[in-house]
Amino acid sequence: VVEDGVMIKGPAIIGRNCELRHNAYIREQVIIGDNCTVGNSCEIKNSLLFNGAVAPHFNYIGDSILGYRAHLGAGVKISNVKLVPGNIQVEAEGKRLDTGLRNFGALLGDCADIGCNAVLNPGSVIGRSSVIYPNTNWRGVLPANRIVKNRAEQQVSEREER
Repeated sequence: VVEDGVMIKGPAIIGRNCELRHNAYIREQVIIGDNCTVGNSCEIKNSLLFNGAVAPHFNYIGDSILGYRAHLGAGVKISNVKLVPGNIQVEAEGKRLDTGLRNFGALLGDCADIGCNAVLNPGSVIGRSSVIYPNTNWRGVLPANRIVKNRAEQQVSEREER
């Protein structure tokens, strides 16, 4: 299904039984497997989505790989460029590994689930069946079968009269 407003710039390969929803933007160098969903206002560039991957709405996926049945909640952003000069590095087992790349988003394992409005910083690696809770800002390697919970303390204060 290709809904109204979808832009396929390509080159792109799109598998069988996919759903490309309103205003999806499929840019250059994209491969989308079978039974995938690219939702409303999603942008995908230079990425591979394995079969059953789901990016349902308001997602950015750049220079990334989403594994089999990986799922992005609404508004998930996969950042693919550092703010400062230099190659993207991946920190694993206490060591920084230079990818040799200026653009590199994330690698999501099979059945990884990323909560709404989470941000995956450049060079993130998420293990299979791991979960990142909504509104989490993640950087680094998350092993398989792990859960990341955003436990930021909230502050409530009395509002002054105007």
